[in-house]
Formats: sequence, structure tokens, C-alpha cells
Amino acid sequence: MARTASTPAKLTVGALAALGIAWVGWGAYSKGTTERLPYTTALALDGVEIRRYPDTVVARTTAADEEEAFRRLFEYIDGGNQSREGIPMTAPVTTEPEKIAMTAPVASERSAEGVRMSFFLPGEYTAEGAPKPETKAVTIEHLGARTLAVRSFSWYATEGRVARNQRRLFDTLSAHDLTPTGDPFLLRYDAPWTPPFMRRNEVAIELAD
Repeated sequence: MARTASTPAKLTVGALAALGIAWVGWGAYSKGTTERLPYTTALALDGVEIRRYPDTVVARTTAADEEEAFRRLFEYIDGGNQSREGIPMTAPVTTEPEKIAMTAPVASERSAEGVRMSFFLPGEYTAEGAPKPETKAVTIEHLGARTLAVRSFSWYATEGRVARNQRRLFDTLSAHDLTPTGDPFLLRYDAPWTPPFMRRNEVAIELAD
């Protein structure tokens, strides 16, 4: 005679299914309610988009790691500014490697790998009118209109996935005689709790005019 699943087992499966549905639902809700940086796509080339971005304003910081950088910027938009004003979260968040100065006990300086992270402020803010940070570690900067080459990928943005997609981005640009300028950076669009299969990540680099 076939055995049927026990009541506790059924409850466990049901609870896990409900959690999974809630997880996916929250990911979809977060995507639908977060303001995203506008752009126009000028060209699509072998998985790479050439995009034109308008003038934007960012809150920016450089820190030893991503957790510290994110904490500073989140505190700023969460009311930790001189105006005590909450600022809506927007997407994407940009991350790029950065050399930072670390002062040793003997007062000499050495270079170390850090991270520079930026939050884009909503479109109604200007660099002059945005709430002023309470700490000098966070700056408000204006970015002029620019053209970016962008390659998208999903799942978690591990170092390996980022590196592979950067190589493919550079290969495509080289094949089409497009000249990048500066260093590549990472764009992440989703909250940390978004399911990996719903995540949108991009590697990007500015193109020369």
C-alpha cells in the first residue's frame, strides 16, 4: 500500500512553497516600485547595448568594502543628512574598484583596494539642491550626459561573473571598433533580498565621443 505524506511534512512543504511565492512576489514588487535611471538605447551589438544617459546627480562614497559604502549611502538617503530628508531609493547602484589611502601608525600612507559606490538621486534633485550629507565621506556630484556600453547578466554578481562579462564587453567593443574610456564598473538594480534568477546586473564602461 502506498504511504501518504504525514501532516507535518505537508505543512513543511506548504510553508516552504508560501515562502518561495512571497520571495518572488517581493522581488517583483521591488522591481516595479523602484525608480530607474532613464536612458535611450542607440544601438545593440552582440549582447551589448550602446546607451545614452542624461545629466544625473549621485551620492557617492569611497570605502574599504561594499558593506561600509552601502551603509553610508543608505544612511544618507534614509534621512541621515542635514535636512533630515528621506530620499527614495533608485536603481541602479554603481560599484567600481578604487584605490584608497590608508594611514599606518607611523603616519606613512599606502594604497589599498577599496570600492567607490554611487546612488543615483531621483530626477528632481540637482547637485546644489540635494540635501547635504552629514559626513564628508559622502559627496554629492553632478554627472554630465554620457554614452555607455553595457552588457547585462543575471544571478549573483560574483567576481567571476563580473570578470567574464567584462571580457565579453571589451571583445564586442573591439570587434566593432568602439573606443572605451576610463574603467569598467558594475550596475546593480535589485534589493539584496531579490531572488537570484530575478536579478539584473550590468557591466558598463563609458565610450569616447
